Amino acid sequence: MLELLRGIRPGVTVHGFRSTTFRDWAAEESGFPHEVCEMALAHRIKDETEAAYRRGDLFAKRRRLMDAWAEACERRRFANVIKITELAE
Repeated sequence: MLELLRGIRPGVTVHGFRSTTFRDWAAEESGFPHEVCEMALAHRIKDETEAAYRRGDLFAKRRRLMDAWAEACERRRFANVIKITELAE
């Protein structure tokens, strides 16, 4: 992944790429709770008390988040594509 990113833009890191894509989208456009987004990124809970009480994995919520992320990526991928049916109208 790092070599691919370096070919696209020198100086980009995998962590930076992840931050500027998924994390920014999740915070600015998704509406999913912060905890779900952080758990999806496998970030460690820094607060020891909170970490001790958090027992679940939020799997169902993370799955909905990933589905929403996939849809967002697909929309961006085809954002400049015009459907043939639209040309006929």
